[in-house]
Amino acid sequence: MTQTRGTLFGLAAIGLWSAAPSLIRLCSEAVGAVTGAALIYTLASVMLVALRGWTPLRQYPRRYLLIGGALFAGYEVALALALGLARDRTQAIEVALLNYLWPCLTVLLMVLSGRQRATPWLAPGLLLSLLGVAWILNGGDGWSLAHMAANAARNPWSYGLAAGGALLWSVYCCAAKPLAQGTDAIVPFFVLTSIALWVKYALGGAALTATVASVPSAWAAAGLLGAAAAVMALGYASWNRALAHGNLALLAAISYASPVLSAACSAAMLRATLSAAFWQGAAMVTAGSLCCWWATRK
Repeated sequence: MTQTRGTLFGLAAIGLWSAAPSLIRLCSEAVGAVTGAALIYTLASVMLVALRGWTPLRQYPRRYLLIGGALFAGYEVALALALGLARDRTQAIEVALLNYLWPCLTVLLMVLSGRQRATPWLAPGLLLSLLGVAWILNGGDGWSLAHMAANAARNPWSYGLAAGGALLWSVYCCAAKPLAQGTDAIVPFFVLTSIALWVKYALGGAALTATVASVPSAWAAAGLLGAAAAVMALGYASWNRALAHGNLALLAAISYASPVLSAACSAAMLRATLSAAFWQGAAMVTAGSLCCWWATRK
């Protein structure tokens, strides 16, 4: 596969991901936070096996399976639970935006690992993205750390899981290409994620439920689960191909538009009204990601 085609797969993944947070949230409201996530990844695993088949695990580098699989599953579980456990739909969108710190973190890790050179633009880009998140958590009321901490304390698990997930995904993006050695373990990674979620369910995850805005019918819930599974399966299958063959720095740069695109998609799908402070913060995160990309341009 050429680098251009690999990069196109990455662009497709970014588009699909814009709809993923709202679909995960809707599924969580329909059947529960852990149950919904487990069903989504189980269905997505079946779809991926049907589309791509099953490759024996011995054909993958062992370190890729162990390290990459742990990072991938950890991120997916963290994000799904962060969205599902959000207090309401507006908070779910805030959590989704917090997850979009990963493009900046990816560029930072690439620079720290010596795989990418950067100009002084990197520092203000990172700072601007972090300030954007802080602005949202403060509701636009200045930069009070106490106010920000109080807002985050309303649901520390949800915000904490989202922030941790962003870090895990940035590490995965940097580590996957050298570990994979040209292979693509997206299918076993999805299976691993679904197993982890069902284990969580068996250990008491059924008690974790999202705040329900409306109860859909059984058919509507099934449709939501199918749509979410399809978006996740196709999105990540495309992204893993992009990581193996595409221009990673370029894709991380283009991802700067993802926060606003995802927020707009979520606001429409979840019928949520977002404050001016939210959009201002989203713009800061986007601009910060763009600065990080600019800092790595040759």
